[in-house]
Amino acid sequence: MNHAEHETTSTSRLALQATIHCLTGCAIGEVVGLAGGTALGLGNAATLALGIVLAYAFGYGLTLVPLMRAGMPLLRASGITFAAETLSITTMEIVDNVVVIAIPGAMDAGLADLLFWGSLAVSLALAFVAAFPVNRWLIGRGLGHAVMHGMHS
Repeated sequence: MNHAEHETTSTSRLALQATIHCLTGCAIGEVVGLAGGTALGLGNAATLALGIVLAYAFGYGLTLVPLMRAGMPLLRASGITFAAETLSITTMEIVDNVVVIAIPGAMDAGLADLLFWGSLAVSLALAFVAAFPVNRWLIGRGLGHAVMHGMHS
């Protein structure tokens, strides 16, 4: 394998890890937010807003907390977290929410309905597919999770 192939493989591997990391935070937030909003009988807009807020909170938290546990000051850890996560989370949230809204009946499905969980699973899978090239582009330019990777090197 030549240097360019190794670099492409390395970038793709790091992008895959970054996208899985982002999906984890977004999925926790979306599941808690959408399931919680549905269980509480909130309207569709409030339920979506809760899911979005929690997706960002968990997405940022999965990066911020380990940095702070490693002794990094809050201001520096926050800056690195926002740089590493914002575009990826935003991409996932846009795709995830557009898909859930576009699936007929998904926003009105109850927690016991396969449509609720199926639409959420499909939306998160498509969000992952959309965020991977975004993360790869960021990492290729030394941004996004490349910043995080540099913290571990």
